[in-house]
Amino acid sequence: MTATIIEQKETLIGDKKNYTSDEYLVLDEKAEYKHEYRNGKIIPMAGGTINHNQIAGNIYANLKFALKGLKYRVFIGDVRLWIPRYNQYTYPDVIILSGEPIYHKGNTTITNPLLIMEVLSQSTQDYDRGTKFTYYRSISELQEYILIDQYNCKIEQFSKNNHRQWLLREYEALEETLSLESLNLQLNIADIYEQVTFEDHQ
Repeated sequence: MTATIIEQKETLIGDKKNYTSDEYLVLDEKAEYKHEYRNGKIIPMAGGTINHNQIAGNIYANLKFALKGLKYRVFIGDVRLWIPRYNQYTYPDVIILSGEPIYHKGNTTITNPLLIMEVLSQSTQDYDRGTKFTYYRSISELQEYILIDQYNCKIEQFSKNNHRQWLLREYEALEETLSLESLNLQLNIADIYEQVTFEDHQ
């Protein structure tokens, strides 16, 4: 960690216990690395691994090609999401929108994801499966939530049905195909994990 980052962390976090969302936005725009905002708390986000970057990049590349010319927008990593019910700002790994973005306070934060994908890490997987999914479910536009293990071939797909129930399907083989119901699109699991080296951290 460089001196600059250490100084930024002290400036962002300091001794203050709570920040307004507006204070967070000002600080986050100036920071060299990303933070989440959780109802008054500013939380530094963990750095990504090579596997994390490779998986997110593979997904983005495949979706951009498959959805070319259609009404969808694909964003990766640096697009901030606002979740009003829980007073939360976060940065999902991959966001897909249907139509145009609905912005919040400028043009760097969106509010209307159709599909969210997160690449799991050891430090965030429990949060991504639990509390964070609770936050995401409050977004009315959201139809699918995909969790991708970076250490093993394992994908968890949560899809919302017409009764507002979230149904789980799991994939554990490279030969399988991930069916994205909200996009009427299929992705090969092998393409998602292309050039990924598995390391068992279980």
